[in-house]
Parts: sequence; C-alpha cells; structure tokens
Amino acid sequence: MDETTATRLVVSGRVQGVGYRVWFAREASRRGLKGWVRNRQDGSVEALVAAPAAALEELVLAARRGPPAAAVTDIQFDEGTLRDGEVPDGFEVRPTAWRR
Repeated sequence: MDETTATRLVVSGRVQGVGYRVWFAREASRRGLKGWVRNRQDGSVEALVAAPAAALEELVLAARRGPPAAAVTDIQFDEGTLRDGEVPDGFEVRPTAWRR
C-alpha cells in the first residue's frame, strides 16, 4: 500500500481571480484527498495535500492545467511527514495567507 505523505505545493502563474482554489479543492476532494488550499499575497496559490504518491501525481497533472481561465507557469513541491491534526478531515479552501 502507498504511504500517505504531506506535500506542500506552491502554484504560480495566473491562478488568482480565476477560481483556481475552488477548482483545486474540488479536484482533490474528487480523488478522496485531504488538505487545504489558499491564495498567497505574492499572487501564487499554496496547498497542503495529504496523499499517496500516485494520487498526488494525478492531482499535480490536473493542477498544471487548472481551470479554463488559469495559466500555470510553475509548481514547487516540499514533501514532509504528516503530524496529527495537521490536515483537516477532507479538503477545504482557506483564507488568503498574508505573510509579513
């Protein structure tokens, strides 16, 4: 069985103002994945996805296309180990992350 890991994705390009977060959450939920997605102040979209490698790969392929109005230019990855309570029980859209 494929081990579940937490992967942080940062998606760059035209991904804000085009419904990307809602689309991403729907795609992740459809695949039975857990995590969250939010806009970042720099114009990118950040997601934390708890998924086995094969399911994550499938989601990333979809994320590179995005919804019709999106234009993804890059996706950065940071894989780690899940800790209890780190991800929600399902997939959710979170408020924008404002970094100081």
